[in-house]
Amino acid sequence: MSARGSEPMDRSEPRPPPQEGAEGEDFGYRLFPERRSEAKPQRSFLATSLLTFNHKCQVMLKIALNTSPYAQLLLDAMKQSGCTVHEDRHFACEDCDGCVSGGFDSATSQIVLCQNNIHQQSHMNRVVTHELIHAFDHCRAHVDWFSNVKHLACSEIRAANLSGDCSLINEMTRFKFGLKQHHQTCVRDRAIRSILAVRKVSKETAEKAVDGVFDSCFNDHEPFGRVPHSKSDAKYAYRNFQNRDRYYANL
Repeated sequence: MSARGSEPMDRSEPRPPPQEGAEGEDFGYRLFPERRSEAKPQRSFLATSLLTFNHKCQVMLKIALNTSPYAQLLLDAMKQSGCTVHEDRHFACEDCDGCVSGGFDSATSQIVLCQNNIHQQSHMNRVVTHELIHAFDHCRAHVDWFSNVKHLACSEIRAANLSGDCSLINEMTRFKFGLKQHHQTCVRDRAIRSILAVRKVSKETAEKAVDGVFDSCFNDHEPFGRVPHSKSDAKYAYRNFQNRDRYYANL
């Protein structure tokens, strides 16, 4: 599970979802049970009505897209790159396995938000940002999500680095702080964990992939231009992005 877009998120050639590999590789779809059947059942009115996980997820998603400078910058950057994102087409709130919060589904061009695991707005904001970074990477590059683990590793490094996953506050809530180069360590560890969650590879293989591309991908801050360590950093980056866009438009 990770990455592709269309209508019009993706400009690359469409392709069918990957089939399960010879060794039982399911590309992380086991974590997203509603993605496993070809035809998803229609939700009943009760399932999407007020006071349900689905309704709460939809409300928090709308708030994230309308108020988070992280999300707003990424949405603008993707639109500028020809990959406009539509809320009703490219996001889906679904029940997931207990260990994940979201994913980027390459076969359906959708960001999946785990409605049973996201209960706070701050968490929703981070998940939306994290997955939009995967979508942005897919928009601007020919990412081989399913066959090249280094490509996946690079996007996971960028998502952990730029989404706020490894902010000081978030790390303190995990009781992890005070180490030298702590941010880099957090990014590396979370990238490795993400790969292991969606690919049937050894920890050694995941570590080798992450370490092999870490420096270049960690230092790739597009479209933020800098690591946004806080919401104020993200607002500053968004203003700079808008000004840069206006500058090039006037050339």
